[in-house]
Amino acid sequence: MFRNQYDTDITTYSPQGRLHQVEYAMEAVKQGSASVGVRSKTHVVLATLKRFASELSGDQKKLFAIDDHVVIAISGLTADARVLSRYMRTETQHHKFMYDEPMPVGRLVLQVADKCQISTQRASKRPFGVGLLVAGVDENGPHLYQTCPSGNYFEYLAMAIGARSQSAKTYLERTYTTLAEAGVEELIQSAVTALRETVASSKDTELTTKNTAIAIVGTDGSGMRVLENAAVQPYIDALDAASPASDDEEEDGDGDNAAAAPAAAAPDAAAGEAAPAADAPAEGPADMQT
Repeated sequence: MFRNQYDTDITTYSPQGRLHQVEYAMEAVKQGSASVGVRSKTHVVLATLKRFASELSGDQKKLFAIDDHVVIAISGLTADARVLSRYMRTETQHHKFMYDEPMPVGRLVLQVADKCQISTQRASKRPFGVGLLVAGVDENGPHLYQTCPSGNYFEYLAMAIGARSQSAKTYLERTYTTLAEAGVEELIQSAVTALRETVASSKDTELTTKNTAIAIVGTDGSGMRVLENAAVQPYIDALDAASPASDDEEEDGDGDNAAAAPAAAAPDAAAGEAAPAADAPAEGPADMQT
């Protein structure tokens, strides 16, 4: 993306009706490390890829607990995510104090989206450079929302945001129909598999227990829990176990094609051997004529 004369002010529209500062904020979300969310009838799972500033540093936090029934995953500017998560925690506590019940997830997401939208129409502010995946449960069941710096929000069955998230979206589009009836373990494995798709094309990054974090929230009353480090190892091992099996299937398929090639070539060879015999009678009169 390149600068132009219409991107110096958040309140200035371009002749095409675009707000370039908002688009730059959405680009910041695309540059953040990937986050994946999947939902079934009973649970929501978030899987995130953590980044490290250097080999000597700790990881940047990607999962933020908001309440006992809400957790968010972020992609983009972590500092902006801290501001929004603090606002969300305040709103959930205020609602619980006033009404003596957990805050509905949809209402919380709406208020966050409104806060993001205000920053797109005031010259004294800049848009939040972070996208959120909000997972939560309420009396209507589990929910998975995505919020944008533009102030838009959407509810999804499955979603991925961040760098190379299109690979994860492609996988989720193929498998989302099976998620509604999935159990917790299957749902977690689907989220981790989708997250792996975002690093499949990278030679420098692979999923490990060090850079993977998972959050689960469900309607079974168990609350919200986060899996990190050793708790993630079984799901990483399941991915590694599945990879050789798929490679063997591809090799078997190549072997079958190779075996079929000589069989297909055999009729051609037989036709080639029969051709001179068919041409022989024609050669006789030709020699006689000369």
